Amino acid sequence: MTGTLFAISDLHIGYRENREFLEELRPGSAADWLIVAGDVGERFDQITWALGTLRAKYAEVIWVPGNHELWTPQNDPVQLRGEARYQALVERCRELGVHTPEDPYPVWRGAGGPVTIAPLFVLYDYTFRPPGTTTKEESLAVARAAGIVGTDESLLHHDPYPSREAWCAARIELTERRLAQRDPALPTVLVNHFPLHREPTRVLRYPEFAQWCGTERTADWHLRYNAAVAVYGHLHIPRSMVIDGIRFEEVSVGYPREWRPRGGPAGPRAVFPEASAD
Repeated sequence: MTGTLFAISDLHIGYRENREFLEELRPGSAADWLIVAGDVGERFDQITWALGTLRAKYAEVIWVPGNHELWTPQNDPVQLRGEARYQALVERCRELGVHTPEDPYPVWRGAGGPVTIAPLFVLYDYTFRPPGTTTKEESLAVARAAGIVGTDESLLHHDPYPSREAWCAARIELTERRLAQRDPALPTVLVNHFPLHREPTRVLRYPEFAQWCGTERTADWHLRYNAAVAVYGHLHIPRSMVIDGIRFEEVSVGYPREWRPRGGPAGPRAVFPEASAD
């Protein structure tokens, strides 16, 4: 097997420039794989169009949901909410031939392989709290006082769970069971929209936003599950960093206002066995 394992996230194709960027993407080899680490778009038809377009170009596509895919915008004809929306996206991905967190983990056998690619769907539970706060209520109050409130609070519904943190807890338990069943002889590429460790959020311009960015319950997963690399998005701060000797790769494109000063949107990044330069 030849080819390269690439990753990208936060395509946000609701923006015309980002949609055109996606249309122009071309793999370097017919054997290239692409990890899509969430936030493709908001509307159901946008998301499935984008994933289908990418699947037609790459040998394999692996997708995990971001918070934007889980939104239920008023202008979306598909008004499914919460778990039902997620499962409908999973079913559509299966029709397209796109791997999801609900499917058997694919094994990359190209350069550096074999390695298990583990697409994860783990939400957040408000445990990345601002200093001096000890509860979700305190944390949200500090954020509101600073004028920082995640759009998830109005558009990301947690049906049928009583709260987003309850949904997060259920996803963690399910994911831990799945990861425990993987081949322990193989290292992993862990893929989640939200960073699995809090450290990447330390550079946020508005630290209050970190509470919508992950959970402390995954802080040791890169060690516990033998990660060769952890891939994430969400923060719109594309970079590579090392935590406990393991690479964490943020692979987002972001909004046009963010990438224009950098000279253009960043293309897919090679993430295994080594990372491509920014």
